[in-house]
Amino acid sequence: MMRLSGRLRSAMIIGGQGIRARKLRTLLSMVSLFLGVLAVVVVQAGAGIAERLQLSDMELQNGIDGTKVLYGVPSAAGASQAVADTLKGRQDAVAMFSMNAVIGEPGVRPVNEGGAPFDQDWGGVQVCDASGRCVDENAGKPKGQAIELRITALTGDIRPFRPYRPKSGQWLDFTTTPQLAPRLVLNEEAAKGFERYHVPAEMRITGAPHNMTPQLIGVVKDGDSQPHAYLRLDELTNWLPLDRMTDPSSGYTDVQVALAGSTPVESVLIAKLKALSGGADMSAEPINSRKEMEDQLDLMRVIFLAMASLVLIIGCAGVLNVGLATVGERVEEFALRRAVGTPRAVLAGIVLAENLVTGLFTAAAAIGVSVAALKAVTVVLGPSEPFLQGVEFPWSAGVSGVIAGLVAGILGGFIPAIRAAGIPIATVMRA
Repeated sequence: MMRLSGRLRSAMIIGGQGIRARKLRTLLSMVSLFLGVLAVVVVQAGAGIAERLQLSDMELQNGIDGTKVLYGVPSAAGASQAVADTLKGRQDAVAMFSMNAVIGEPGVRPVNEGGAPFDQDWGGVQVCDASGRCVDENAGKPKGQAIELRITALTGDIRPFRPYRPKSGQWLDFTTTPQLAPRLVLNEEAAKGFERYHVPAEMRITGAPHNMTPQLIGVVKDGDSQPHAYLRLDELTNWLPLDRMTDPSSGYTDVQVALAGSTPVESVLIAKLKALSGGADMSAEPINSRKEMEDQLDLMRVIFLAMASLVLIIGCAGVLNVGLATVGERVEEFALRRAVGTPRAVLAGIVLAENLVTGLFTAAAAIGVSVAALKAVTVVLGPSEPFLQGVEFPWSAGVSGVIAGLVAGILGGFIPAIRAAGIPIATVMRA
């Protein structure tokens, strides 16, 4: 064991001396290998960032992993009031009452009927009653300056459950006294519509006895491609009673409740709703976005790793060429070492050591460049892309870079090492 350790130590020392004596050759090997190792590091780091980006986008629409969502709150009498009373002032659960609204001129067809994105035309939208009879509520109306959008009334701050990203203005403040003029926070698509069309500040909701004058206070990114706005429930109820929000004749209203994973309010709320709805079966479903996209992320990682491996193999070929050329120039040196008793294993170890050290240097350079590039991207794009804020270089990518450097050093130096070990002692007579 001591003898093997001594041989390895000798190979490393002589290999290091060879690297120092042939700096240009070492640089050429590093250049050949750099792109391959860099590709592996970038793919691993990019996969981690892509996972974070995709998960972030899914969190906007579905919710943060671990959140529970209670869908389909029954339209039974008193159900909406029970939800609002149970969740009032709580931070571990938030109810969302979503419905359609129109802001702009009265008595006209909205420019985006049905709440369509502003670059799409969905045509006329029909509303069907319980008997199946469908009518176009805007039939015969002229098209005017009005925008249709989906509004969601909240009992509290939804951002701990769905991390909406602020773009401008401010988010809803639930600590202040509710105002008669409801404050709206628009998503990006709704903000686009209000920039494109100058509409009167008059909001109409089916079931509300009077129109209201909203205040636009901010813009957020919520992952919704349709125009959407958010407001406080206690400000909306000044104009639209709670029992009318879930009345089927008042239009389509969707009620959801986002719950922290371990909140005791879940069992209390479900018990109340079951009692009001005559024992209807209901439960809160947990959000697990990461598990849902694992297969997609794994496939993406495999594809990019395959391309990175191809680049790495090309780099290994370059290292192999440089290594064979170097061994050819050092034939007499290796033959002389064999003549003075140096074992073949040590000669092979010298060549492998040089390539392994070169691979480690290359990995260090590739990791350094990747860390610097990621830092530059977060500094430049971080203010406009909040998901990049606080992004750190993943250690898994650094480990992958080191492994890639070592593997490339072995692959690129294996054949030159065998050739060096096979040089006969008689070759020394040429010198």
